[in-house]
Amino acid sequence: MANTPPEQHRVASNASEDAVTVDATELLYELNARPKPLTALVVAFQHLMSMIVGIITPPLLICQALQVPATDTNLIISMSLLISGIATFVQCKRVGPVGSGLLTVQGTSFNFLGPIIGGGTAMIQGGASVEAVLAAIFGVIMVGSFAEMLLSRLLPLVRRVITPLVTGIVVLLIGLTLIKVGLISMGGGYAAMNDGSFASYANLFLSITVLAIIIVLNRVRITWLRTSAIIIALAVGYAIAAWQGRLDFGDLSTVAFFQLPMPLHYGLDFSWGLFVPMLVIYLVTSLEAIGDITATSAVSRQPVSGPIWLARIKGGVLANGLGSLLAGLFNSFPSSVFSQNNGVIQLTGVASRYIGMWVAGLLVLLGLFPVVAGVIQAMPEPVLGGATIVMFGSVAAAGINILASTQLDRRALLILAVSLAMGLGVSQVPEVLQNLPDVVKSILSSGVATGGLTAMLLNLVLPER
Repeated sequence: MANTPPEQHRVASNASEDAVTVDATELLYELNARPKPLTALVVAFQHLMSMIVGIITPPLLICQALQVPATDTNLIISMSLLISGIATFVQCKRVGPVGSGLLTVQGTSFNFLGPIIGGGTAMIQGGASVEAVLAAIFGVIMVGSFAEMLLSRLLPLVRRVITPLVTGIVVLLIGLTLIKVGLISMGGGYAAMNDGSFASYANLFLSITVLAIIIVLNRVRITWLRTSAIIIALAVGYAIAAWQGRLDFGDLSTVAFFQLPMPLHYGLDFSWGLFVPMLVIYLVTSLEAIGDITATSAVSRQPVSGPIWLARIKGGVLANGLGSLLAGLFNSFPSSVFSQNNGVIQLTGVASRYIGMWVAGLLVLLGLFPVVAGVIQAMPEPVLGGATIVMFGSVAAAGINILASTQLDRRALLILAVSLAMGLGVSQVPEVLQNLPDVVKSILSSGVATGGLTAMLLNLVLPER
C-alpha cells in the first residue's frame, strides 16, 4: 500500500462511514472524473503496456509445457486477452455488487501455473490427450471460481483462517516452484529438451540479453523506461530472434483475422487431483486481491477501511471469481487483480475508473483479432524465459515481503519452516508420495498445495500462546 503524508488524512465525520479518506487534490483525475478521449487513450495504453505481458505469459507457458498445438495456443491466448478485458470492465464499472468500482485491472494469474502445468503433465503422461486435459483443466477452473465467489461473501471469516503468515508462505512457495519453469524457458523449453538444443549458446544468449536489459532499465532514472522495462526487453529479444531467423510465422496463414469466442471449445471434464491444489490457490488469490484493491484505494485517495472499503473488496473478489468462471467457459486460465497498474496510477496521477474501461476495450479488441496472438506466439521461448525468471523471482520476493510484515515469533517460524520443507520437499522429491493412494498423491503432488495445506493446518492447531 502506498504511503501518504499524515496531513492529508482526515477521519470522516459521518458515523455511517467508519473510514479514513484522503485528500484527492494531488490527483489530476479523481475516481469519477472523465478525462478527454485523447488523454484517456494515452493513459490506457500505459496501463495496457504494464499488464499485457502478464496476461499472455501464463497461457503461453502452459500451452508450451503441455505441447498444445499452435492453433489452439493462439485461440487460448486470444481468449485470455478477451476475458481480461471483460473482467477489467466489470471491476471498473461495478455492476450491482460485482466489481470494486476503482481503476482495477484484471488479467491471467501466474499463481495457478504450477498446479496446472504439473497436473496437466501428469495427465498426459498417464495417457490422456491434450484436448481431454484442457477440458478437465477448464472444468476445474469453473468449479473453483464458485469457491472464490462464495469467499467474497465470507471474507471476515476466511481472513481468520488464512492469515498474512499463511498467505506469505503460499506466495513464497508459488514463486520458488515457478523459478524452475522460468529456467526451463531460458534454456529453450521442453521442445528444446526433446531436440537436444536445450541450454545452447544461442538460447542462453537470447534469455540473458533480455534479463540484462530488464535489470539495467530498472536502475535508470527515467520513470517511463523503468515501467516499460519488460516490454522493451522483450521487444529487443524479439528483434534479435528475427535477425537470427528464429521467428516462425508459418502458422499465421491458418489464423483467422477475426474470431468470435467459442465457449467450451474442448468440452467439459473434471479432475479431483487438480481441483484441491487449485482450491488452495483460489483462497490465496482472494486474499491477494484484497491487498491489491486496498492499494488501489490508497493511491486513488479512497477509503482504506470501513464500509465503503469493505464493499469494494467484496465486489472486487466477487469479480475476481466471475472472471475465472468466464475464463474456464471460454477456454482460458484463471484471472486475478493485477497490482503493477497501481504504479501507473501513481506515475500519471490519473485514478479515473473510466480509464479502466478504455483498457478493457483495448484488451477486447486484441482478443477478437487472433492474428495479434499469432505474432506474439512466434516469440522464441528463451526470450520469454529471460523475462519470466524476473517475474517469478518477484513473486517469491512478494511472499518474503508479506512475511516481513508479520511478527515472526517462534510459532510463526515453526509454521514457516515446516511448510517450506514440506512444499519444496515434495516439489524436489515427488517419489516420496509414490506409495500413497492415487487421490492423495495427486492432491499433494503440487508443492504449493502441500505447503499451503500444511501452513493452514498448523496455523489452526498451534496455539498462539
